[in-house]
Amino acid sequence: MPSSIIRNVRPWGGNLSDVTVTDGLISTVTPHDPGAAQAAMPGAGTVVDGRGRLLLPSFSDVHVHLDSTRLGLPFREHTGAPGVWGMMLNDRNNWRNAETSIGERVETTLQMMIERGTTRVRSYAQVDVDAGLERFEAVAAARETHKDRADVQIIAFPQAGLLREQGSAAVLDEALKAGADVVGGIDPCSLDRDPVKHLDIVFGLAEKYQLPVDIHLHEPGELGHFSADLIAERTRALGMQGQVTISHGYPLWGVSEAHTRALIETWAELDISTATVAPGGRHQLPLAQLVEAGVRVGLGEDGQRDYWSPYGNADMLDRTWQLAFTSGFRADELIEHAMAVATMGGASILDRSTPRLRSAADRPGTQPSDVASFILLPGDSVAAAVMDRPADRTVLHRGRVVADQLTLV
Repeated sequence: MPSSIIRNVRPWGGNLSDVTVTDGLISTVTPHDPGAAQAAMPGAGTVVDGRGRLLLPSFSDVHVHLDSTRLGLPFREHTGAPGVWGMMLNDRNNWRNAETSIGERVETTLQMMIERGTTRVRSYAQVDVDAGLERFEAVAAARETHKDRADVQIIAFPQAGLLREQGSAAVLDEALKAGADVVGGIDPCSLDRDPVKHLDIVFGLAEKYQLPVDIHLHEPGELGHFSADLIAERTRALGMQGQVTISHGYPLWGVSEAHTRALIETWAELDISTATVAPGGRHQLPLAQLVEAGVRVGLGEDGQRDYWSPYGNADMLDRTWQLAFTSGFRADELIEHAMAVATMGGASILDRSTPRLRSAADRPGTQPSDVASFILLPGDSVAAAVMDRPADRTVLHRGRVVADQLTLV
């Protein structure tokens, strides 16, 4: 018998349907039967009344710094200095002095994300000679608290680089021993100024622990392409196809058409994925070209109202709106595509067995055998829901309701 039935919903805005779930996976999707409500109840497990709302895959935030957050705390003046190192020092000088502990802040932010529809998460946890494993342990504790409500991967992230401070690489190694899921890296040229040594450490640890890699890349123009080429070389040489993500990377797309074409071809060949936070500015991700080439693309919220930036509110529906807006999308199909990137695009990065998006028309995640993690939203269409960002939300993780009306269940 099904463990749950989700009645009277519109998968991706289509016809009214009833969805049965068994062992956390969709087992059937059938036309809605208004008369089946009472008959379905005995022995059928949980019955969720969708009230005619949209049924969409739950959000996948694949670029979030759960350990860098002040959500729920009083607003503070932004004091960050320009550049990655200046911002990092501002965070270092302030993160211990917040009104609540780092553990409480992380858990509160993850809870807010779940309540708003995110049940798939890849979070960074800063590890360096200042924090040691304290921030990693806070993210790991929040993951344990919410383990039945969300799937969380943790990236051990050397925000301060690996070469500027003695002992940084050793702390990264300790975090991987302690159970981090992904090896992080950052700006091998502009921050550490020795890309070969930086990448030797990152990919060496990935090989040692048999883990994937996720590298922040803020480097501009030709320098960014140089680092991207070195990352691709390591991916190919070590047979790590499908195990590498380049996050941010927004300056990569403003050099030339030839550079863009070559980069997309390389990433498609090596299954190198990318995660964006939908920034404004002139360097916009060539979303359609990437997806059509088969490059996995996901979305994230980055830090949230932290010591780097006052932006972020734990709501991936807001960030989906931002992705559509900064991409210049107006057509309904393209706005829905932004939703597909924010949901199953990111899911395909977290779990490489999940099919990647192949076109702007792909609408995966609500068919038999798919994981039954959903958000139910009111709206005349998916595009309308993205524009309106309604508060009427029900969130399911693997077939079980975990939040309703922006409150944990």
